[in-house]
Amino acid sequence: MVLIRLNDRITKLLMILAASWAFVLCFIALADIVFRAMNLPLQGTKEIVANSVVMIVFLQVGFAIRSRSMLSADFLIHAFGPGTRRALTAFGFLLGALFFAILFHGGIELALRSFANGEFDGEGALRVPVWPARFTILIGSALAVVNYLLLAVIELFDLDVEDLTL
Repeated sequence: MVLIRLNDRITKLLMILAASWAFVLCFIALADIVFRAMNLPLQGTKEIVANSVVMIVFLQVGFAIRSRSMLSADFLIHAFGPGTRRALTAFGFLLGALFFAILFHGGIELALRSFANGEFDGEGALRVPVWPARFTILIGSALAVVNYLLLAVIELFDLDVEDLTL
């Protein structure tokens, strides 16, 4: 239970961080719109927004999984009995864990190379480093694997664990 609570706190913290950054991003976009109207566009807004969207998604994915808010097509599963339904749901969670484990594995080399080479996005006055987005994908993917495995165990053994909520 201690590990579940720690996982839930980390998941919530990353979700709040992502939501806060999305809020700040709104003002960056607004400032760019206002300055463009005065023919003075903010340099690098496109690059900041592009990298930020990726980071926001992967910072929030753990919360979406743990709170069971991920999109799921469970219409067919309701035709089965409770035991089969739990097994199929757990199987779906395991497939989700596998997907994010593959994403994590595939992203390690890219993230390390991006950091080592000092990879940047954009040209001119503002160049945005790419490595924070790549490492955020790794962190989000790892947390997604943990949360999918946690949900699979909860589902398989019909454990009474509180769902993650704010």
